[in-house]
Amino acid sequence: MSNEVDHTTQYAKNVVNGNIIASKLVKKQCQRHLDDLKESEYTFHVKKANQVIKFVELLPDVSTGEPLRLAPFQKFIIGSLYGWRDDVGNRRYKKAYISMARKNSKSLIVSGISLFELIGGDSPKYNRQIYCTANAKDQAKIVFHMVNQQLNKLMSKSKAIRQSMRKVHSEINHIPSYSVLKPLSKDTSNLDGFNPTLGILDEYHQSKDDSMMEILESGMIQQPNGLIVIISTAGFNLNYPMYQEYEYAKKILNGEEDNENYFTFIAEQDDESEIHDPSLWEKSNPLLAVDSLRELMMENISGKLKEAQQKNNVHDTLVKNFNMWQSASEDSYIKIKDWEACETDKQLDIKGRDVYIGVDLARLDDLAAIGFIFPTDTEKYFIDAHVFVGTKYGLKNKSIRDKIDYELLISQGLATLTNTESGIINYNQIIDYIIDTIEENKLNVKGIMYDPWNASSFVTSMEDKPYPLIEVQQNYRNLSEPLKQFRLDVFEKKILHNGNPNLKMAINNSLVKWDNNGNIVLDKQKNREKIDAIVAIITAFTQAMFHEFEDKMEEYILSDDFGF
Repeated sequence: MSNEVDHTTQYAKNVVNGNIIASKLVKKQCQRHLDDLKESEYTFHVKKANQVIKFVELLPDVSTGEPLRLAPFQKFIIGSLYGWRDDVGNRRYKKAYISMARKNSKSLIVSGISLFELIGGDSPKYNRQIYCTANAKDQAKIVFHMVNQQLNKLMSKSKAIRQSMRKVHSEINHIPSYSVLKPLSKDTSNLDGFNPTLGILDEYHQSKDDSMMEILESGMIQQPNGLIVIISTAGFNLNYPMYQEYEYAKKILNGEEDNENYFTFIAEQDDESEIHDPSLWEKSNPLLAVDSLRELMMENISGKLKEAQQKNNVHDTLVKNFNMWQSASEDSYIKIKDWEACETDKQLDIKGRDVYIGVDLARLDDLAAIGFIFPTDTEKYFIDAHVFVGTKYGLKNKSIRDKIDYELLISQGLATLTNTESGIINYNQIIDYIIDTIEENKLNVKGIMYDPWNASSFVTSMEDKPYPLIEVQQNYRNLSEPLKQFRLDVFEKKILHNGNPNLKMAINNSLVKWDNNGNIVLDKQKNREKIDAIVAIITAFTQAMFHEFEDKMEEYILSDDFGF
């Protein structure tokens, strides 16, 4: 029997048993580990896990020069990545998503495994390539410099390591294995011979696109043990790639997606109310479990939160100190978690239903949108949207500029590409879509609401149709109450949707502004791009909010559920 202490499993058990405070998503990853120990196509090798844990703990702390002492959660992360293997000994996890609040030693984890791969890696035996990557050169060099500092300390204590290493300006070479470690950013010009073994994506929340991820993934195609590690605190832009990775990681943990090769460690507060309970801060700040660090960290977090509360601005603190994704501004119209809570997998049969239709025609050279609101039998509203895409400067350029895969939306039936040579959106396509949807589903149209600005041609073409046209000017008077009521209905889960990406992008980008009387409108000047779908929905909601739902009281009184 082995005398090895299984640090990885020990942590997982302590989390699942409640002995260690952890977020729901960390608990699910720990339960995943324990379940896989009982039944999985992969095998957990304690010795392989501990080999890397021991190596990292031999590295000197860059501040004190003393050997590192990994916290239990750090051992769990490293042990999981290196202990789980397939039946031929290759690494199970090919990608890792590691996220926690700032100042929880994320970089120490990846600098440690980077040095291990450089010096002690054995797959491949030669020519290992380790890249510390980020959106910009300066950020990419942060992990690289930490590795360099640790290596300097190590070389000062070991002649063998000193003789095996060669360092140039921005590159570290392990001479015996012809291996290299260096920083890499998206503006790196020469990628000849690019065949990464390990790729670190540091502070990935800042990346506006997934080009660096694609570079790493495409370069690893022939690597049986390639590993990509995303390591970052949460961010503010919910349309950036890291948030998409965050959502995907959650789906894996929740059993909605199957990916045995994706590891997650997401340390976050489970609810905003938890920021008022310091005993729960360890959920997003797992380093608080280290007694020698707890007092100072608690003092610093408490001071930061208190100052933010006094300034009535906790937005940044939620992200940086509690690792909670937030929209880009406190002026955001709807919180993304409230919106996601309204998503349902159930499909609404819309045939024969009442419908309120909103049309946003404000940018016919770019995007236009139609919003549909269907009152349901449960006194809720089901909403959906469709966008029309202009191609004035080419669809590919537009997709790159907007960071939206319009071709995918079109293939999913969620968008329509303009058919004009000029690239300007064709009114007739919008009208045809509306009429076809109404007639195919025999909808009872309660109204087609539109902004009169730039809509004269649309109105002229629709006037002979048997549907009520209702003008909705986009001002405080017309929109403030519908906007407030719609937001309240979202909060109370009276709005239902199927996760239409057009609406999600719009919600992520929607900001509000106020007048002196506390009225609100969507701030189109500040963030006009990609909010067309929610503009169309709110335009329709100006009338849908007054929908008279069928009174179910008599039916309820006569049912078996009623009684005294």
